[in-house]
Amino acid sequence: MLSKVTNWIKSHPATVSLVLVIWYLSLFTPPETQLSEIRFFDKWTHLAMYGTLTGILWVEDWHTWHGAPSRWRVACLYLAPVAMSGLIELAQAYCTTDRSGDWLDLAANAVGALLGIGAGYLATRWLAHQDWTRR
Repeated sequence: MLSKVTNWIKSHPATVSLVLVIWYLSLFTPPETQLSEIRFFDKWTHLAMYGTLTGILWVEDWHTWHGAPSRWRVACLYLAPVAMSGLIELAQAYCTTDRSGDWLDLAANAVGALLGIGAGYLATRWLAHQDWTRR
């Protein structure tokens, strides 16, 4: 089991890095900036973080498995980031004193992950076409 986890980490380095960055950014106290005055800036940030995470996860998974994922893998590629998002929201609510869990953040993360699946799909189609044309 440990070797499978180690192999997964080695084959998904960008995903692992993004997961660590997202956990850090989600649990530390952000400084007050003028950006917080922009309406829904926080939600756009959530969309971008989870869209990027899921898109990178899709591409790394495609590269590891050398092809398009099954429906089961697609579901896992979507649900894993969304589940992590839910854990982070719970950690913010119950394990920090200056952050709070927010259902709208979870919703923004889920939408971002869905957009990331679409972006990852398009990126891998383009990458597959690039590989095909080089032969």
